[in-house]
Amino acid sequence: MTPAPGSLGDRVFTVPNALSLVRLVLIPVFVYLLLGAGDDPGAFGWAVAILIFSGASDWLDGKIARTMKNQSSRLGELLDPAVDRLYMVVVPISFGLAGIVPWWVIGVLILRDGLLAAMLPVLRSRGLTALPVTYIGKAATFALMSAFPLILLGQWDALWSRVLGACGWGFLIWGVGMYVWAFVLYVIQLVMVIRQLPKVTR
Repeated sequence: MTPAPGSLGDRVFTVPNALSLVRLVLIPVFVYLLLGAGDDPGAFGWAVAILIFSGASDWLDGKIARTMKNQSSRLGELLDPAVDRLYMVVVPISFGLAGIVPWWVIGVLILRDGLLAAMLPVLRSRGLTALPVTYIGKAATFALMSAFPLILLGQWDALWSRVLGACGWGFLIWGVGMYVWAFVLYVIQLVMVIRQLPKVTR
């Protein structure tokens, strides 16, 4: 059944969608602050603030969409993960260009997302748009979104900075491991879809 105009599925102006849009707009701002503002400590501080806001708002918009009436939408189901994926590409590359995180870590993250994107045509041929999100995948995203601001806070020459930086690297290693394991689970799901669902005839 197609929802009536203005119904829950067709809503555009919701709080979760607004938060996702703000996160999207802040991506180029973050890149400028990290790469284009030189060694200005104030710029680094604002870059950290954007990362913290992005992680917090990503959790908040999902919570609002699940628990508040009339706040979930088809647009939100597409926009939120799309912005998350964009962050998980742009932020690591920016860290690599800044010389903060080694490129092999960035390569693992980007390769994983690229392989996931390559699965989409197979899913669509079976009438699906995406695989169910796993808790391992959610935990990996949380760990990585925690790691990057902590690593950035570890760039100052102070004891508190070194401690936070070490915590950030711990989150990063944990997050990369779970990110790869979540990909393995997605591959298993994809194999099950291919075996159990016939191709959609058009």
